[in-house]
Amino acid sequence: MPMPPLPVRFEGDPEPLRIDLHMHSTASDGALPPAEVVALCAARGLTHMALTDHDTVAGVAEAAAAAEEKGLVLIAGCELSTQWRGIGIHVVGLLPDGARGPLLEGLAAQAVAREKRAGTIASRMEKVGLADALAKAREQAGSERPLGRPDFARALVAAGLVPDVATAFRKHLGNGKPGDVKALWPGLAEAVGWIVDAGGVAVLAHPLRYSLTRRKRGLLLDDFVAAGGQAAELVSGFQNPDVTRDLARQLQERDLYASQGSDFHFPGGHLAPGSMSPVPRTATLPVWTHPRLAPRLNSGA
Repeated sequence: MPMPPLPVRFEGDPEPLRIDLHMHSTASDGALPPAEVVALCAARGLTHMALTDHDTVAGVAEAAAAAEEKGLVLIAGCELSTQWRGIGIHVVGLLPDGARGPLLEGLAAQAVAREKRAGTIASRMEKVGLADALAKAREQAGSERPLGRPDFARALVAAGLVPDVATAFRKHLGNGKPGDVKALWPGLAEAVGWIVDAGGVAVLAHPLRYSLTRRKRGLLLDDFVAAGGQAAELVSGFQNPDVTRDLARQLQERDLYASQGSDFHFPGGHLAPGSMSPVPRTATLPVWTHPRLAPRLNSGA
């Protein structure tokens, strides 16, 4: 049975939409293989999804095959690490035609950058007491994929240096902390260009998580638009509804489309596929109505 098309506009309906455009698998720092992420999405009643692993599309082929089997609409994606005015900023690329052109070259460069970055983070974590940090982070990753900060966070927990992952980020790995290594990432504009050149839609990931003032967040959005960015995540996981409404105004002022995603990484946490705050009533257009995405996300297959 064909799925109904996605709604043209956000309606402010408290019933959550069955679409999640920001999730991770073992291709980056998620806990489940791509096919299992898809299976979990299907089990939770989602009909549309994007797999957006950090700086890679390595899991997309497996996810696409699983999505076809489960009857879900999947769009290829990735989450690029960038820097803007000395701040680490993430940009989700939604890629209806897959990764191609300069984006493929950029992803290869990001893989090299991640390897170098992991070595730098490891040396810094050893200074706070995590002996043989690189090997212990690799053990947490459980594969040869590029290491990320969550792997070091779990290693810190396993070593008994912090009680949980949240504390690891707050003390050692979060923005501005020793493990927050971003000098190797490309500039925001360059990464946005890769996505746009690949025929994709560049989405500013979780703009409320960068500890920016409203004014500075506006400057980020302005620079993002100037670079060719087309959308931002209006809802990412769970967030304050008043702040969400204010963010919606900022997006509308700049004619940005609005996206939504759980930023799912592992089962058992509070962010499961499709788990996120409801979208407030807003005239901001949802990203799935963007001309580059609508044909794919409304295809029903």
